[in-house]
Amino acid sequence: MNDFRTAGHAAVDLLADYLGKLPEGPVWQAMDPAARERLLTLPLPKDGRGLDELVADIGTEVLPYPMGNGHPRFFGWVNAAPAPAGVLATLAAAAMNPSSAGGDHADVHLERTVVRWIAELAGFPHPPGAGLLTSGASMATIVALGSARNRAARLLGVDVREEGVAALPPLVGYVSAETHSCVRKAAELLGLGGRNLRAVRTDAAGHLDPAALRAQVAADRAAGLHPFLAVASAGTVNTGAVDDIAAIADVCADEGLWLHVDGAYGAFGLLDPLSAHRYAGLDRADSLALDPHKWLGVPVDCGCVLVRDPAELRGSFSLVPSYLRDENAGGLGWFSEYGIEQTRPFRSLKVWATIAASGRDGIARDVAHCTAMARRLGELVDAAPDLELLAPVETSITAFRYAAEGVSEELLNRVNQALPVAIQQRGRTFATGTVLDGREALRACLINPAVAEDDLAVLVEEARTVGADLLSGRS
Repeated sequence: MNDFRTAGHAAVDLLADYLGKLPEGPVWQAMDPAARERLLTLPLPKDGRGLDELVADIGTEVLPYPMGNGHPRFFGWVNAAPAPAGVLATLAAAAMNPSSAGGDHADVHLERTVVRWIAELAGFPHPPGAGLLTSGASMATIVALGSARNRAARLLGVDVREEGVAALPPLVGYVSAETHSCVRKAAELLGLGGRNLRAVRTDAAGHLDPAALRAQVAADRAAGLHPFLAVASAGTVNTGAVDDIAAIADVCADEGLWLHVDGAYGAFGLLDPLSAHRYAGLDRADSLALDPHKWLGVPVDCGCVLVRDPAELRGSFSLVPSYLRDENAGGLGWFSEYGIEQTRPFRSLKVWATIAASGRDGIARDVAHCTAMARRLGELVDAAPDLELLAPVETSITAFRYAAEGVSEELLNRVNQALPVAIQQRGRTFATGTVLDGREALRACLINPAVAEDDLAVLVEEARTVGADLLSGRS
C-alpha cells in the first residue's frame, strides 16, 4: 500500500492545483490535435504501470483539457462545477466500492438519509422508502413514469409486468414543448409511444397552460383514450420557466392523472426566498425528478427520484430471485426493488459530503446568489443596445440574443446560430445556444456559486463583440 499512499498524496496535490488554477485559465479550448490523437489511439498495454506514472499521465494528458464546467465563466448547458467535499467523498466511496443494492452496510443507510435530506430541501413529502438515487434525472424519469404506467394499468385491470403493454389500451400523457427530452425517451422506452405524449399549449413565456391541459384531457377521453399522466416543469432547460404546478395539480386531481414534476435542474430554486412562490404545489406531485449533480454541485453522476407512495415504486420494480434473498432486509427491502439498477454505485457519500459541507443555509445562499446573478445578467442585456432578452428570468437561466438594429430576422438568426461556438472558441467565457419561438438564442445557465458580476460583464462583452464581428463578416 505504500505505492498507493505515495500516489494518492500526489493525486490530491495534482487535483488541488488543478481546481485552484481553473479561474486563471481559459474557460474552454479545443484539444490540441496531437493530444486528441494520443487519447484516441492508446494501445492496450501488455505490462502494467506504476500508480505514480498513472497519476503523472492524468496530469499531462487529461487535466489540461477539461470541458470547462469548473470555471466560474462557464454558463453552458446545466453542468455544475464539482463541490470539493464531493470530490473527496468520491475517492472514499471508490475505495469501499460496494454495491448499494441493499444489505446492512453504511452506504445503504446513508442513502436513505440523503434521499430524505433532498426531499426536505425540495419541500417534498417523504415517507420511508419513497425514493432513491439514480444515475441522473433521465433514469429518475424512467423510474417515475414506469410507476405511473403500472398504476394506470392496474386501475384498468391489467398486470402490465406480466402481460406487457400490448394488453393496454392507449395511455395518453401530457407535456409541453418545453418539457425535457428525457420524458419522451422514457415514454418510448416504456412502450407508451411518443405520439401518445400530447404537447399542450404554452403561454408566451413557455409555461404549460393548465386550461389547455384540461381541455385536451376532455377531448382525449371523449375519443376513447385513457389519459394517465401530466408532466410539469420546475425550471425548463431553455429558459428556467417554472410551470404553474398548483394549477396543474388541480387538473390532475380532478382527472385522476399522475403528476410528475421535472425538477432536474430547477427544483432547488425554491430555496431562494424571491423565487419560492413559483413552486407552489410541488409537494402535491406523485413523483419528482431532481439532479443533485446540477445545482448542488455533487460530482456526476447523481440523480434522485422521489415519489409520494413507495408502494408504487416497489410494486413496479421489485423482483427478488432466490440468490438475492435477504432475511434481514426489514420492511423496506433493498433499493434494487425500487428501480432498474441491481448493481448500484455508492452515490450517497458524495451527496452527504456536499450537503453537509454547506448545510441548508449555505445551499440556500448559493442558490439565491445564482438567481440574483441571472437577474443581473438580464439587466445587463436589457441595458445593451445590441442585445435582446428573450424570456423573463425566473430561476438562474438567462436567454438572450445579439440583435443589432436594422438587421433582418433571417440575418440575425444566422448570426446568433453561429454565436455560441464563436464565443466558446475564444476561451474567455462559455455559453450555449437554443431556439426560442423560432429565434436562435444564447442561453446562460448560472449554477456555479463562484460566479461574480465581472464574469457576467465578460459574457455580455463577448456576445456584443463576437456578434458584431459575425455580422460584419470578420469572424
